[in-house]
This record gives sequence, C-alpha cells and structure tokens, in this order.
Amino acid sequence: MSPYNSTSPPKLKLVDVIAQSVGFMGPVFSVSILLPQLVGITTATGKGAGGAAPLAVLLGTIGMLGIGWIVSAYARRIHAAGSLYNYVTEGIGPRVGAAAGYVYYLGVLILGAAIAVLIGGTLHDTLAAEFGFDAVPVWGWNLILLAVLLAIVHIGVQISVKAQLVLALVSIGVLTVFFVYIIVKVGGDNSVSAFQPSSAAQGWGGIAFSVIYGVLLFTGFEAAANLAEETAEPKRAIPRAVLISLIASAAFFLLGSYAQIAGFHFNVAEVAENAGAPITALASPGAYGSTGVARLVELVILLDMFAVYIGIGVSSTRGLRTMAKDGWLPRPIARLSATRGTPVVGTVIVGAVFLTCVLLSAVFPHAVEVPGLPDYFAWYVWLSAFGIFCLAVIYFAMCAGAPRGLRGHRSPALVWISSAVGVVITGGALFGAVYQVPAPTKWAAYAAIGWVVLALVAGFVVRPARTAEPVPAKAVASGV
Repeated sequence: MSPYNSTSPPKLKLVDVIAQSVGFMGPVFSVSILLPQLVGITTATGKGAGGAAPLAVLLGTIGMLGIGWIVSAYARRIHAAGSLYNYVTEGIGPRVGAAAGYVYYLGVLILGAAIAVLIGGTLHDTLAAEFGFDAVPVWGWNLILLAVLLAIVHIGVQISVKAQLVLALVSIGVLTVFFVYIIVKVGGDNSVSAFQPSSAAQGWGGIAFSVIYGVLLFTGFEAAANLAEETAEPKRAIPRAVLISLIASAAFFLLGSYAQIAGFHFNVAEVAENAGAPITALASPGAYGSTGVARLVELVILLDMFAVYIGIGVSSTRGLRTMAKDGWLPRPIARLSATRGTPVVGTVIVGAVFLTCVLLSAVFPHAVEVPGLPDYFAWYVWLSAFGIFCLAVIYFAMCAGAPRGLRGHRSPALVWISSAVGVVITGGALFGAVYQVPAPTKWAAYAAIGWVVLALVAGFVVRPARTAEPVPAKAVASGV
C-alpha cells in the first residue's frame, strides 16, 4: 500500500463529489448576481435577452449539457485529479495539455482570489447596512475568512465536501422555497413569455449574446473530477456527479431566472431599478418578503459564496498536485501532509495567491475601478473576468480535442455533436469576453490571452520531469 493511501481518509461517495461540483458552481451566488447581465442591464455592450432571460438560460443549459457529456465520457476513462488538464492532454497531446493545465489552474486560482476579495466586502457591507456593525474593515474580514478556508482545506477533503454540502443545501433550499413562493404569488400573471424570443427587445441577437452569461452560470461544474483519486468507484461516481450537478443546477437556474423576471412583473425597467441586488429587493418589505426574509436571503447568498470559496480551494490544491506528479510543476508541490494526507504545499500556494490579491485590493482599491461598483466588487469583476476567460479557453480546447480523445467511443456521432456544440458555445463566450468591453474589464481578458500564450510557450519548452508517486512530508523527512 502506498503512503498516500495510508494517510488518506475514507473514500468519497457520490454525494460528496456532487457537493464539490455544486459547491464550486455556487448556484445561489451565481443566480443572485447574473440576472442583470442576462437581461442586458449591466453588460458592457448593453446587449441582453431582456424579458427572455430564462430562454437564454435554457439555451445555455443545452450547450453546457454537450460539454458536460464530454466531461462525463472522459471521466469514465481517466481517473486522475487533474480533470480538464488530463482531458485536453488526451485529446490534443501532452504539450498542449500541459499548457491547458497552466491556464486552467491559474484561472481557478484567480477565480478563488476574486471570491477572497468579494466575500469580506459583502459581509462587511451587509453587517453595516443591517446591524450598523463596521468595526472590522473589509480586509480584516477577508483575512479571517481566508484563515478559515485554509484550515478547512488542510484538515481534509471529507470536511471540505461536507461543509460544501451543508452550505449548498441550506442556501439552495431556502431560495428554492422563496422562488416557488414568488411564482405562486404572481398567480394568474405568470406567463410563458419569458421563454419567447419576442420578449427580447433586441430579438435573437440579444438572446444569443446573453447565452454567454447563461454558460457562465455553470462555471466549475466539472470540479467533481478533481477528486477522482479520492473517490470510491470513480469510473461510476464522477460521471454521475458531473451530470447530476449540471442537471440539478440547470433546474435551479431556470427556476431562479424565471421567478425573478416574474417577480418584477416581466418588466425589464423594474429589474434595472434593482440591478444591484434583485433577489434581495424581491425579498424586502413591500415586495414578496420582509426585513427578516431579506436578511435570510442575504445570509444564504453569503453561505453559498463560502461554499464556492471552499470548492475552488479544494480543486486548486488537487490540480496543482497532479501537475507536479506529472512533472510539469516542481515536485515539492505534490507533497502531502504527514498527518492529514492533504496537499500541503498546494494549500500554501492557494493561501499565498489569495492573500496577495486581498492585500492588493486593500492597498490599491481604485486600481480597477468600475463606476457604480464598490471597490471590492470592481476587483471581483476584474479577477473573475480573467479566471472565467481561462476556464472558457480550456472548455473550448477540451471540446475541440474530444473527437480524438474519445476515439473508440461507442457513440461517435454523439461525441462529434457534443464537441461541435461545446466549441460554438465556448467560442461565443470567449468572443463576448473581448467584444466592445470597456476598460478596465477588457484588460482582464487581454491579460488572460497573454497568459494563454505564455502557457503554450511553456508547454513546449518545459521538459517534464517524470517522478514516482510522492510520499507524505513526514516520510520524505525520515528518508522513507
């Protein structure tokens, strides 16, 4: 038995890896901030689906099901913690695969850093607005929450996924009930117009542009695959977890987008008036809730945000370890904790990247200023734009390489169809990330493009150092 197995906790079950994917996606967090973008109120170009936002989500869901099917097909063949990095390697080759790993995991790290900056600011402003408490500054909350995150990630994946499961179930459960309540209260005024192209002022052009944001709702759905090495029966559990997470989240996104549009009486102008926090506005007194309900909604959004934070932390450490095992990163990054069996150096890297971005946002709050947004939210927009672009590049590469990587599959026609759908959807998302986007947000996409180029160069220049399975830190120190 290897040292890794001797120190690792009991194998994860299906529900645990589902929690990882759902936790990374953050359905509550996503649906609470992306409605204005879907409608077209806060997009850089002013384009959007308007009252047909739920239709854009439905179309985005169809596209993501194609991508999700490819991930699940790969997961039946490859049981490593590198997930998409391994899949691109299989489809296009080891050099481009290495570049994909560099792009993917820096993207994931920066997405986590975006949450690290946002979560403290959101908590600070919520406490100040609701209870008049602002004794702890934004950066102070960010540091406290970062310490909690690192402790959870270090203690072990069993604790991590259980925490995500609880946070996600509570937040999704509360908002599902609230969304159903809104629809019931709307009563006879409910309408299928939200799923009709005629409800979009800009027609199919606006709907097509908003599909980009429909796709972004699902970012991180593949995170379950990062736990393949720690999962019992990964060949069976991981593909199921990916598709179950995708379908369940799709149902929640459709419910949430429709309930919000219906709650604002299918009136885009009303959505615009509450673009900062549409769900909280609906939960407030005079709408569909009360002060208590509004506070509960704010709480579950924060809880889901922290679930995303945990999911990204777990995925990052496992992915970095896999790349180190494969020789594309220094061997010490693959080292495990002697007592917990968790990636100890990877956890340090995650903490360092998140801390750096937190400090930068505190010292240079106006460096990426966006009019109308708090400083911390502007930083979140910039950092998440970089991270999402990187992930979209890898989705694109994975789909493009799927016909080769999944050669021999029993359903080749389905492979080609899913590949084509994925390439079109992710290609559109990449185009939307740079087309007519103003500064400073556009510089995030340009920075991501620069990183993709550097990663490709590194992939062809770096000579991988093949190593044996790394042993825990204690074993290394004792010479075992």
